[in-house]
Amino acid sequence: VFLSLQVFGTIVWILVASTQIPLPVLQGWVMFVAVTAWLLSIVFLSVFLFGYANRIAVNWNQADFIFHGATFVFYFGAFLLQAATTSLHYFPRKFNSTIQETILSGREYNISIAASV
Repeated sequence: VFLSLQVFGTIVWILVASTQIPLPVLQGWVMFVAVTAWLLSIVFLSVFLFGYANRIAVNWNQADFIFHGATFVFYFGAFLLQAATTSLHYFPRKFNSTIQETILSGREYNISIAASV
């Protein structure tokens, strides 16, 4: 489970970082969630790999449940924000301009869809 968090967290991190950010606050939160969950899962994995779980008197089942529950809530919120950013694709960048330039280019739109999924 932790390895899948590492892989998918890294993919989201790369995809969001590769887009030009039209709404920095929204996508900044997505990056924060992806990077924080990635780092915390590395710490959690290291605790088990190096045997610290046997030395620390913690209910690891409960800690695992809380960690994954919190990660789910934050990733779901990040998904909603990334999907909201993606849905703005067809809005014009400048409403008063005669040039029809969209907020997201076609490439950025595809990357944003991949990051949302």
